[in-house]
Amino acid sequence: MSPKSGNRFWGNDMHRNPYNIARLAGCCFTLYEDDMTKNEKATIFRAEQSPLKVTLLVFSGASIMCVACAVDPLRAANRIAGETLFDFKLVSVTGEAPVTTCGLPVAVSGRFDATEPTDVLVVVAGFGTQNYATSALLAGLRRAARSARACGGVEAGTWLVARAGLLEGRSATTHWEDMEDFSSAFPGVDVRPDRYIIDGPVFTTGGASPTLDLMLHLIRTRLGMAVALDVASAFIYDQARVATDAQPLVSLGRLDGYDPRLAQAIRLMEAHVDQPLTIEAIAKRAGVTARTLESIFRKSIGETPGAYYLRLRLGAARRLVVDTRVAMADIAGRTGFSSAAAFSRAFSRAFGEAPVRLRRG
Repeated sequence: MSPKSGNRFWGNDMHRNPYNIARLAGCCFTLYEDDMTKNEKATIFRAEQSPLKVTLLVFSGASIMCVACAVDPLRAANRIAGETLFDFKLVSVTGEAPVTTCGLPVAVSGRFDATEPTDVLVVVAGFGTQNYATSALLAGLRRAARSARACGGVEAGTWLVARAGLLEGRSATTHWEDMEDFSSAFPGVDVRPDRYIIDGPVFTTGGASPTLDLMLHLIRTRLGMAVALDVASAFIYDQARVATDAQPLVSLGRLDGYDPRLAQAIRLMEAHVDQPLTIEAIAKRAGVTARTLESIFRKSIGETPGAYYLRLRLGAARRLVVDTRVAMADIAGRTGFSSAAAFSRAFSRAFGEAPVRLRRG
């Protein structure tokens, strides 16, 4: 959020008035709190001063951002509080350092032991989760979850939590790229596109930034507003999001300097990947002419809205080609192409090879 004139939170003197900054931050965290307390039971998300034991089970293929957003807020909270209120440790299935998607290994304290007592089990995973879902691991997750006060999945960690049967009959989220496949794989789970979800003793997050949101919420409910604000300040984190905000396909970031009609047009495009709107229809909904919309896109992004829309759809298609076994005809339908042949031609022009060949290679 930026200090725009007339904003009811910031006001015109926001940058000069520290009281207003604290007031805004309080409002942001109140949004988290009001939204989530309706859905959570009295588990770990309540005021307590006793240390909370947290075990983070990290898998190779996870994002380093997800690992950091899960653990570093807890580290910062301990530092700010001056005592160990979050007793956390990182483990892996084998006891060896898991390698994240950027190639950096994560130091762990040892092997995951389902019999070792913990208050919270956090499963952090990314690419390749299908290779880790062994019967032994899933049994271990169930055993650990039975004795823990809470358990949850971060990004693709949600898949492993669901495979273990811990999400059956509950609400959950995962990364937006996997939402449709996740819903198909687990019909007994109420899958929602929220940033994060807490349903009783189980929590799930859609990615790195929502995980930071969740951890700030945990700190806020246990240690109070002051500590949570200090942790957020340590990371210069000022997002005003609530848990139930939908995950966007395109993260626009801070929109300072961007025409709001650009953001509106992009959101319309991402909401209609499977059945594309005409540029004229998008322009009309954004309150401009097609010519004005084209000018906005060329100035802000450097390409026409039609070219951007096609690139958005092909990007979604490429993820399905590389990361799933969905049939090419189905991918074509999901991304708004009239036929598999038309999809293959557009894909080849964009990426230099046919989708079938990319999947094989």
